[in-house]
Amino acid sequence: MFKKIIKGGHKKHSKSDSIDGSLHGYGLPGSGHPGSGSGSSVVVNYASWPGHNAKSSNPCPRTTLPPMFAVEPLPLFKDVAVSDRQNLFLRKLQICCFRLDFSNTLKLVREKEIKRQTLLELVDFIQSGSGKITERCQENIFRCLPPASHENTGQEAKDPEDEEPYLEPSWPHLQLVYELLLRYIVSSDTDTKVAKKHIDHTFVSKLIDLFGSEDPREREYLKMILHRIYGKFMVHRPLIRKAINNIFYRFIYETQRHSGIGELLEILGSIIHGFTLPMKEEHKLFLVRALIPLHKPKAVSVYHQQLSYCVVQFVEKDYKLADKVIRGLLKYWPMINCQKEVLFLGELEEVLEATQTAEFQRCIVPLFRQIARCLNSAHFQVSERALFLWNNEHIMGLVAHNRQVILPIIFEALERNIQHHWNEAIHGLTANVLKMFLEMDAELFDECETRFEEKKAKARDVEEQREMIWEKLADAAAERGEDHMVTV
Repeated sequence: MFKKIIKGGHKKHSKSDSIDGSLHGYGLPGSGHPGSGSGSSVVVNYASWPGHNAKSSNPCPRTTLPPMFAVEPLPLFKDVAVSDRQNLFLRKLQICCFRLDFSNTLKLVREKEIKRQTLLELVDFIQSGSGKITERCQENIFRCLPPASHENTGQEAKDPEDEEPYLEPSWPHLQLVYELLLRYIVSSDTDTKVAKKHIDHTFVSKLIDLFGSEDPREREYLKMILHRIYGKFMVHRPLIRKAINNIFYRFIYETQRHSGIGELLEILGSIIHGFTLPMKEEHKLFLVRALIPLHKPKAVSVYHQQLSYCVVQFVEKDYKLADKVIRGLLKYWPMINCQKEVLFLGELEEVLEATQTAEFQRCIVPLFRQIARCLNSAHFQVSERALFLWNNEHIMGLVAHNRQVILPIIFEALERNIQHHWNEAIHGLTANVLKMFLEMDAELFDECETRFEEKKAKARDVEEQREMIWEKLADAAAERGEDHMVTV
């Protein structure tokens, strides 16, 4: 269930009080491995003990500690001399290398509590700045994620919105592991040059893979940690962006299942906010190839708020991208999912607020054809959300400057709402929009009204001719039937 990447340093230790840092948790819960010492449910990996490096030719001296075969409490840091704290720190790490079985809450309760308290002490010790973190002993421990609930049962995957979140049974310990990693990264005592040798590309890639966890508490910690790594280790920034990009590709075009899309988008929202201008072509391609297609999956409502924020950030950074974004939204516009349509209309409003006249004019015809369809939606929330666009001052300014093109496109939809829509609230909102256009340009309004009446008259004529033709066909069929009747 776990992979341990043990990395030793090559730097001489400081003579001052110092400790050896942990990069990512100790003793994450595992199962299925034969135990040693106190029983099969307690697993110890001797290779993870400080000072053990059988294959290493590293000449750097290391403190060799006797092995521990049971989880036993150790003294508090404050109860030992400053000169002994380093060895005590390493001994506490040994306790954290024991892996306990969390599937049974009644098993090894004492050992679990000792380990939890030890993790708490390590977190407090690093956070307090009592010692400087060096590179002598740094462990990276990653666990394989458990299979998703639908994979366990073999049943068809449910809608992510309807699923109950899976809660990791080992979270009381796992949370402290993440807290330890977070404190290590943000600590002012952490030497970035040393840490980046261990927080390397492999470490970051495995950390990003953990975003697939179904436990929202774990994903929240991962989000904070990855964001800190992105800010502190510039060398990893291209890798992080590429890894997130690949997760999005697999989600969109292959699996359409991933628990951490929302958290990854939150990180990206902060990253995009820091983009400099002119924007790199790499970032624009990311928008077109990853962010916009993320509107396609059925589960978009789970992460739409974060997605919308990222997309709007792009348009606010570079207004020339507005045309691509709007056309992308129209490409993936839902046809039968009304709740998704409401979300899309909300995002469209935010994008239009950041859109300039030139970009607005490039997509004006397909845009308002889609808005006209939304105006006539039988689902009153879709129609209502479309009508609310006219309450936005910036959008009204764009519409006013381009009313000669817009009003002929949507006039028929507005009239149909007045005449046929079942919801009274929609009638009132539609009447307000028509009144705005009338006050804006009465002459254009009259022209549109005239064309609409002419179109209605033509439609009536076509319908009457169709009925006449059907009547003639019916009469002809009746006569032909009478001629071929057989009298008995």
